[in-house]
Amino acid sequence: MNRDPDTDAQTTDARLSLLTLALVALVVGAATGLVGAVFRLALAHADRARDVLIAWAHGHAIWGFLVVVGMCAAATLVAAWLVRRFAPHASGSGIPHVEAVLHEQIPPAPYALVPVKFVGGLLAIGSGQALGREGPSVQMGAGIAVFTGRLCRLGWSDCRVLLAAGAGAGLATAFNAPIAGAIFVLEELVQKFERRIAVAALAASATAIAVARTLLGDAPDFRVAPLGYPGIETGLLFFALGAIAGLLAVAYNRTLLATMAVAERFAGVPVEARAGLIGAIVGILAWFAPELVGGGDAITQRTLAGHEALVFVLLALLIRFALGPISYAAGTPGGLFAPLLVLGAQSGLLFGAACQLAFPGLDIQPAAFALVGMAAFFTGTVRAPVTGIVLVTEMTANVTLLLPMLGACFAAMLVAMLLRGVPIYESLREHTLRREQAIQAATRKHHGSAG
Repeated sequence: MNRDPDTDAQTTDARLSLLTLALVALVVGAATGLVGAVFRLALAHADRARDVLIAWAHGHAIWGFLVVVGMCAAATLVAAWLVRRFAPHASGSGIPHVEAVLHEQIPPAPYALVPVKFVGGLLAIGSGQALGREGPSVQMGAGIAVFTGRLCRLGWSDCRVLLAAGAGAGLATAFNAPIAGAIFVLEELVQKFERRIAVAALAASATAIAVARTLLGDAPDFRVAPLGYPGIETGLLFFALGAIAGLLAVAYNRTLLATMAVAERFAGVPVEARAGLIGAIVGILAWFAPELVGGGDAITQRTLAGHEALVFVLLALLIRFALGPISYAAGTPGGLFAPLLVLGAQSGLLFGAACQLAFPGLDIQPAAFALVGMAAFFTGTVRAPVTGIVLVTEMTANVTLLLPMLGACFAAMLVAMLLRGVPIYESLREHTLRREQAIQAATRKHHGSAG
């Protein structure tokens, strides 16, 4: 049979294009892993500096209180100013912006976004805002990918693939979870399986973790005591946990959106003033309860280890449930994942402890419910169950609870859908599109007045 030379040439060109894309994705992943790892290290130093400042301030009574509140307010104010002045697209999580770019609803952000996201995220999260590091890491990874693609003179279709891969590498670095990073790209960002994106995402996540672990180490983010396989009787309780997590997730999403709507009603007030006020509120909380502010990894770790009294866990759950939306409304760089994991662990632990009291004959481990609650609450909020399951599994290095997580995530997703809860990033993407229209209108107005 004669072969068509044109077809053979096209096949060869496609293979070379894929190989080139894969090689560039490896570079993007390495760069993203380096930036993400440095970002994590900087945040750890900022958290320690905040704790030292608060400890010092407690020895200086009223002046110490004013210093803590003033520093938190100033840091949040500067973060909001950086966003407004240099990169409006750096506001908030950044994941909705990445999704909108991937769906070709808006153009990629300018290159100034990466340094603004880094410095602004460091100031906001480091000052105690209940925001996650994964949002900045994802958006910085996407920005690095677009810059690299254009530097290599790739077309938009290839830059789009790299953007998705860089975003996944950012998530992988943020949580030391390479598989979750690749899955997140397909399940949440593009919401379908594209082979080229899958290849690039795997490549970028692999090199991102290889580079990040040279700086951060290879230990999982959370240490969990060995947990046994739940029995059939206990397993049924995880479905109930998932239903409760779905209910709480819908409430949290609506609280977050309502808080943002309230903040937008004060559009006449400078964004820096609003952010400074929110920073001051966080500073007051940091003075009285420093262990409740920040991204929340330490809170999640204490919850999984069972080192907190249940009354304190309940109080912390209520405070963090409100603090997350308030922090996000400041408009500073910062994500949602880490705060969601805190709430999921706390609600799961409380449910597990209640079951332990109600069913003393069953072998119930509250820590197991805390771990499963992380995945279930994430699923109810984001509506990405596979990402949630893999993410929690990688972060805790625990595989004995995969089946309970599957059941709980099913129940959480079902309840959220029955209650007509909209996935949080879908709602935030619509908000991003409206903000983009406002930014473009302001730009046209500025250019018109300048002319």
